[in-house]
Amino acid sequence: MDSIARFTLPSLPEGLEDLAELALDLRWSWSHATDKIWARIDPELWNATRNAWLLLHSVSAVRLKELAQDSDFCELVHTQLQSRRDFQASGSWFEGCVPEGALKGIAYFSMEFGLSEALPIYSGGLGILAGDHLKTASDLGLPLWGVGLMYQEGYFRQGIDAAGNQLAFYPHNDPSQLPVTPVRDEEGEWLRILVEIPGRTLRLRTWQVQVGRIRLYLLDSNDPMNSPVDRGITGQLYGGGDEMRLLQEIALGVGGWRLIEELGLNPEVCHLNEGHAAFLVLERAFSHMRKTGQDFWTSLSATRAGNVFTTHTPVAPGFDRFSPELFERYACPYCERLGISMKELASLGRRNPEDPSEPFNMAILAIRGSVAINGVSQLHADVSRRLFQPLFEHWPRSEVPVGYVTNGVHVPSWDSVAADKLWTRICGKGRWIGTQETLEKDIREASNEELWEFRAAGRKQLVDYARRRYVDQIRASGVNPEHIEHVERLLDPNVLTIGFARRFATYKRPDLLLYDPDRLVRLLTNADQPMQIIIAGKAHPADEAGKRIVTHWIDFLARSEVQNHGVFLADYDMLIAEQLVQGVDLWINTPRRPWEASGTSGMKVLVNGGLNLSELDGWWAEAYRPDLGWALGDGQEHGDDPAWDRQEAIQLYDLLEREIAPCFYTRDERGIPRGWVARMRASMSELTPRFSTNRMVREYTENYYLPAARAYRERIGDDGRIAAELRQWKSDLSAHWQNIHCGEQNLVVDGESMHFTLPVYLDDLKPEQVRVELFAEPLDGAEPEVVVMEKKDALAGAVNGFLYEASVPVGRPAEHYTARVVPFHPAATVPLEDAHIYWHG
Repeated sequence: MDSIARFTLPSLPEGLEDLAELALDLRWSWSHATDKIWARIDPELWNATRNAWLLLHSVSAVRLKELAQDSDFCELVHTQLQSRRDFQASGSWFEGCVPEGALKGIAYFSMEFGLSEALPIYSGGLGILAGDHLKTASDLGLPLWGVGLMYQEGYFRQGIDAAGNQLAFYPHNDPSQLPVTPVRDEEGEWLRILVEIPGRTLRLRTWQVQVGRIRLYLLDSNDPMNSPVDRGITGQLYGGGDEMRLLQEIALGVGGWRLIEELGLNPEVCHLNEGHAAFLVLERAFSHMRKTGQDFWTSLSATRAGNVFTTHTPVAPGFDRFSPELFERYACPYCERLGISMKELASLGRRNPEDPSEPFNMAILAIRGSVAINGVSQLHADVSRRLFQPLFEHWPRSEVPVGYVTNGVHVPSWDSVAADKLWTRICGKGRWIGTQETLEKDIREASNEELWEFRAAGRKQLVDYARRRYVDQIRASGVNPEHIEHVERLLDPNVLTIGFARRFATYKRPDLLLYDPDRLVRLLTNADQPMQIIIAGKAHPADEAGKRIVTHWIDFLARSEVQNHGVFLADYDMLIAEQLVQGVDLWINTPRRPWEASGTSGMKVLVNGGLNLSELDGWWAEAYRPDLGWALGDGQEHGDDPAWDRQEAIQLYDLLEREIAPCFYTRDERGIPRGWVARMRASMSELTPRFSTNRMVREYTENYYLPAARAYRERIGDDGRIAAELRQWKSDLSAHWQNIHCGEQNLVVDGESMHFTLPVYLDDLKPEQVRVELFAEPLDGAEPEVVVMEKKDALAGAVNGFLYEASVPVGRPAEHYTARVVPFHPAATVPLEDAHIYWHG
């Protein structure tokens, strides 16, 4: 509480002092037990802002004194405070399942974090995923710290004018009204991190956010000692040009790692959520240099073992790239500190290190500074291997070192009150903080009546919310106020309700449903099987095509014949998203495959009984079965072919008209659509646990964090012996690889086996520095077949030449197998850490 006391602590009467502790822990954003406290204080302000900290600063002293005299209210505060402290002290999945000392700390770096609408430092999916990751780390008890930036304005807020055009506003994020507090040093001074940039020193103020058991640290350049230009570095999220983006990423990566060190946290693992934070690779290596006296390349070899890189980008232009001139201007000071040349430093971010004209790519820096790379769905891993293939020249695409952890959603953040009650009754209160083994079986026990009543209640809640929100929207836009009088006719709580909400980028095809507006009108206004649609989404302020689609939708929904069958809700944020995913019957997603790396919006409807109609892209390519929802497309890539867009639009209309609407409106004698409810039950039971961040974070822990922590400890142990070995190993490979060659391969077929022998000449490399293998391409989607060849006798009369042999079962033709030589070190990750390869023949 010391840091709170020194920063705008609201004046709280005796007996309510602990309200500040509750208000500053964003656990209230998903554990809704404290909602009744904030609603009691000021229901109107709470419903409008969902910001408990702002509420405490805004409520009058008279009201607080009145509540302090209310014994029931005081008891409620005491009960919730004790519940919070019990949670903080309770055991967790991590404590029970991870051996003590196996993983002491993870620093999770992200450009944005979507934790709550009360802290608007996010723009979309990347930030929401990061926020859900932190919340789940808290639930599961991981020793994890978040690191990000504190934006003065954040991402833009969307308005709609009377003509239906998108407007962009940037309201100020007043820190005194956000659930953040300054980080103080031992002397009580506000902790500032200093980062050298050309010609000056950038000062970064430090804030902290409590997220259950987890702390998120945020850096802010709005320090009076900085120049006006530098104070604006953390002004807008994804605002400004390339230079501003580069400065933000220096602040995040370099400043973020320095903050971690200043706080004495000593994480073994750094998780880079996208390449924005990749400069931490350099700063972490420099820190190791200072501590050990080892050179940069040895230090990079040591520290990269603790870095994990998650890529979310499905297309090459999506990676942050900086011109050579811009990069060199800001990187120049680093060369001297690291003891390497500009060419060497720039090579870490270039596909071709010898090309001085190639831009510096942050994703490539992250790859060359990490021990593991993962995509965010199975399909996205395949796409990423294709994107990164040029970095691993001559390696088969199947062996490009990109794994995957399919994204999930933090279910308690997105379930409705009714959903929470249903799942709690059937599956228990702790269902999202353990291993989820019984959830699928348990939720199947819900009756048809219970599921349908629950779905109908969610739909009605959404309709009520949309009406209220639309009234506010009309008033703000200057549209004729007579529309407000007819808002009670907007939407119908008994009609099939479709949701579509996302960033309005052209590759997401947010106007695919508008391909044939007249047919969409007929679908929405069908007398027997009507539909209604709720649309939300923002186009980037610089995306003129996206903004035109926003206007296109607003114009369509203003047509007299559909005016009551749909609505566009402006300023899509977490609150709108929450209401939509809790209330819609059907969630639609229409990206061009494979440009949706994962997509998480459709996952959020699962717990609430909503169904999905989506392109076979991202997570839905893994999840789809006909009994779980509906699929769009043929599972192939068609680019931006207009003819294919037309074909998929027709398929979309056909599915809505011929399958989805009949399934929703075909009812039994009790008014229950049994086919629809069967899909609900299957989707809820199978997909909700599978596409939760509970599963996701456990996978990261078991498959990425624990191995990275182990590798990092090995490399820095024994005075960095293994890191030095790896440095020398890479140097030897570079010096001698071009001289490796092989003799003539010999094949003998003996009964059920094929015996291959191959003379290999290694120049001055030691046999233990390489591995000789037989390789065969994958069959039927399986993994490639790799057989290690055994070193036999030295070749007579040869210098460092040896005979290698291997046997494989007869089955595949012998010509399927090709011998190759690849780098090998027991502590190295190949080809990620060395991509040399020699193919025989």
